Amino acid sequence: MHVLTDNFELYVQGFLGTVQLTVYASLLALVLGFLMASFRVAPVGSFRVFGTVWVNVLRNTPLTLLFFAVLLGLPRFGVVLPFQLFAVLTLGCYTSAFICEALRSGINTVPKGQGEAARSLGMTFGQTLGTVVLPQAFRSVIPPIGSTLIALAKNSAIAGAFSVTELLGTYKPLNEMGYNIIWTFVWIAVGYLIITLSISALFNVLEKRYGVAR
Repeated sequence: MHVLTDNFELYVQGFLGTVQLTVYASLLALVLGFLMASFRVAPVGSFRVFGTVWVNVLRNTPLTLLFFAVLLGLPRFGVVLPFQLFAVLTLGCYTSAFICEALRSGINTVPKGQGEAARSLGMTFGQTLGTVVLPQAFRSVIPPIGSTLIALAKNSAIAGAFSVTELLGTYKPLNEMGYNIIWTFVWIAVGYLIITLSISALFNVLEKRYGVAR
């Protein structure tokens, strides 16, 4: 217990760093995921191709490699940003590919007649997608989106290897100070459990309120 009490401020700093990464990257992932899902079902061929490439490249590239590409590659092209912002961009873009596929699977569950009826009323593709299709699709994709964001919270641990303040990185200074490594990781695990269980609880509430009745 003394590992936590003696270094509570360090743990809190790492915990808040992980929370910030998770929140900001989740917002970016949801926005990009929605955009890419729209592209993948759009009637414009170039949009569909862009969305498909985005998903296939990001889903099939190791996240650690993406971190190297963004944090070490972009500065070579004159793009210099804080490491935390680089980490948010990497996590958000990577996770957006999985959000996109979850949303697309939900869109595919909506009967085609719904979209055809909307278009027959004179609605544009954007209006049909935003007011008819997506609200129905969202109800069926709440659990997979929640699982994806929980995975994002755990994936944020990789950022610690790139000088980003986050929870897992607290083990380095504590190990150097001679604290028991087992208890160090126990309290780190507790921090991650608090974050992931909070996300799970939020999506359980959303599922009960908006999900498809079983």
